[in-house]
Amino acid sequence: MRQYFRFDERGTNLRTEITAGVTTFFTMAYILVVNPGILSQGAGMDFGAVFLATALSAGISSLLMGLIANYPLALAPGMGLNAYFTYTVVGAMGVKWQVALGAVFISGVLFLILTLTKVRELIIDAIPRGLKHAISAGIGLFIAFIGLKDAGIIVADKATFVTLGHFNDKSVLLTLFCLALSLFFMVRKVRGGILLGMIITSIVGMVTGIIQPPTAIVSAPPSLAPTFLHLDVKGAMDLGLFTIVFAFLFVDFFDNAGTLVGVATKAGLLKDNKLRNAKRVFLTDSIATIIGSLLGTSTVTSYIESASGVAEGGRTGFASVITAILFFLSIFFFPIVKSIAVSPAVTAPVLIIVGSLMVTSLKEIDWSDFTEAVPAFLTILLMPLSFSIATGIALGFIVYPFMKLFKGEARNVHPIIYVLAVLFIARFVFISA
Repeated sequence: MRQYFRFDERGTNLRTEITAGVTTFFTMAYILVVNPGILSQGAGMDFGAVFLATALSAGISSLLMGLIANYPLALAPGMGLNAYFTYTVVGAMGVKWQVALGAVFISGVLFLILTLTKVRELIIDAIPRGLKHAISAGIGLFIAFIGLKDAGIIVADKATFVTLGHFNDKSVLLTLFCLALSLFFMVRKVRGGILLGMIITSIVGMVTGIIQPPTAIVSAPPSLAPTFLHLDVKGAMDLGLFTIVFAFLFVDFFDNAGTLVGVATKAGLLKDNKLRNAKRVFLTDSIATIIGSLLGTSTVTSYIESASGVAEGGRTGFASVITAILFFLSIFFFPIVKSIAVSPAVTAPVLIIVGSLMVTSLKEIDWSDFTEAVPAFLTILLMPLSFSIATGIALGFIVYPFMKLFKGEARNVHPIIYVLAVLFIARFVFISA
């Protein structure tokens, strides 16, 4: 094992890798509560089945990442993508969740094909840097808005569209308590601060009667039957869901790339400014998305929370193996997860916090260049206002080439961007939003 994971070569040991794997698990374990909560309440999927799909997909994909790529990188259903799946595709567009899972499966297959060819590098080089960061920031605002809405902090208003909710509501107050507590732990750099904040808030909620206590601590895992292999690939292809599939593929594509670079840099896995085993990492990520869709959950992707394990000294895939084992063990604690997840006061703060972390990419955009700033701004703005990640991406890709054309820099735009712009324009013209 020591030789397989190259402990000596990467300057680590068994104890350090175990500590790193445990740390990563606790910093991202909130997904076990949040993901089934979002998909069950918003998309009408079975909570127990989605919980099991979340735990299994996270466990299997993290295990594969450790064994195949030997990276201290854990995976799970992605934040932002689960919101897009639920609130835009199923909610706003009225697509059945089975068909949406089919679209996720198709995006995973396409990702796999791109990984096995050189097209992946071509696309990465073609996408403007500003748009990449704008998409991340826009998704951050989108999921933060969802968190504020679910918590009742932001409510609908006929005159102003949205306004502040009632702060004398017990659930809203509990949400603010959870948010403040989680932020306190994060600022103080407490391991698993978000999860710890959720647990303490849940206890407070149960004591005050706002949250229903669990009927048990440990139980047999729930059934996976309501979601397992229920994806409708044919339905996704028949609907011609180009924009949906592209959004799943695109966001996963660059979210994985950004996470990989960030974690690899911290772990010292860059050699001559190139990533070690990058192809294996992307291969694992694409397989993970396919596995997740088969089990019954939205897109599975790499988690930046893996950096917490790297900070503890994790340098090899054995850390990911430890994280995977803990995800597998978590399936027996379903009663606790179900009790916590039904309360927006516990899950909404996670969306708000993760959203705030994602908008840090704003600093990477060249706001001094008007041709870069406007497409980025519209991408970011339209995601929460249109309640659609895909719409934000589409507007950005349409406006960008026009801005460069107006400035006389049309030649600086990659042909792929022009092709995508035409496809998105056709989507708006011929397909109802």
